[in-house]
Amino acid sequence: MVCKMNGLQRPIRVVMFGGGPVLERDVKQFLVRLEDHADIELLGAFCQSAGQSLADVVANTWQRRRWLAPAVLGLQLLSIVARWLRHPRQEWALRREMGRLNGRVHFIPNIHDEVALAQVRALQPDLGLIYGSPILKPALFEIPAQGTLGIHHGQVPQYRGKKTTFWAMYHGEPVAGVTIQKVTVGLDTGKIVGNGAVPIGRRGYGDVMRDVLALGLDLYIEAILQVRDGTAVYRPQTGRKGKLYRDPKPGDILRFWWRRIWEVDVRRGREA
Repeated sequence: MVCKMNGLQRPIRVVMFGGGPVLERDVKQFLVRLEDHADIELLGAFCQSAGQSLADVVANTWQRRRWLAPAVLGLQLLSIVARWLRHPRQEWALRREMGRLNGRVHFIPNIHDEVALAQVRALQPDLGLIYGSPILKPALFEIPAQGTLGIHHGQVPQYRGKKTTFWAMYHGEPVAGVTIQKVTVGLDTGKIVGNGAVPIGRRGYGDVMRDVLALGLDLYIEAILQVRDGTAVYRPQTGRKGKLYRDPKPGDILRFWWRRIWEVDVRRGREA
């Protein structure tokens, strides 16, 4: 179905819905790209979080990952340190650019309470954008005049839910997908506005995930501009509907890494 909305003769006014207690690096990159684009006006970002202290970060990670929380926090810390050591200028630049958004990034315990809904209504956004938010209710995602788009790092409907890049690699898929979709009540069931994929091959999870995130940012900006121009095409999902994936458990992660190590050993044996 082709979008019937007329194109806007001004920048499209957008709000982003996210989560906390801290913003992931790709979310920050997304916000900066929105802010820098001449045809996009970023009105604000509303992120659900009870707080932003170190204790809040630990509590949030424990709630989501349980006994994997120490490992997850450790890997996140190592990743942050590694980025600063390798690319200090880029990290400082991102930090400075985020500083331009002071006053427009709001951390709220419940983004569905009436105060938050009233704030979003008062901004009169054209389009809502989800990036890492909790599951939104229609009372929020239907406020923008042209609805809300969401990014999903997975191919739909085969890979819905959480950590779908991991699960695609776990199952030996040749590619890992990214989908930009119109948000509906169902989880990862909306019509597709844009999608793409990156090859997996023999690459490690970190390399694949990096390319998935980069492709996702490009597809998201492209979809926003298509909505602005009135050229967006909303396509229904087709194909086999997969199960709703969850965060991997320790045993899943161990099996995944064992398979990757085994593949490398077998490959080296064949090449010897």
